[in-house]
Amino acid sequence: MNLPEAPFQEPWQAQLFALTVALNEAGQFEWREWAAVFGPRVQDADAVTYWTVWAEALVSLLEERGVAAAEEVQRMTERWQAAARATPHGQPILLSAAEG
Repeated sequence: MNLPEAPFQEPWQAQLFALTVALNEAGQFEWREWAAVFGPRVQDADAVTYWTVWAEALVSLLEERGVAAAEEVQRMTERWQAAARATPHGQPILLSAAEG
């Protein structure tokens, strides 16, 4: 039996996908708006850059819609990474860990 390749090679890719769906379901953007931003960008993507292009498109769309500025996304990304480094393996990551 040949199973298809896993759609996500890293947990962050699945989380990014889920975040995108949740933002759509919360009414932050329509799928046609997502396609208009992501579609042209993904044309040159390969398997290595696909999810990075996805993330960049989402940040661009959030900024365009006034949901979050790119600087806010960058600050939150840095907090998240600091919290992840401060969290023992196997424990849930809490943003408050970045402040300690």
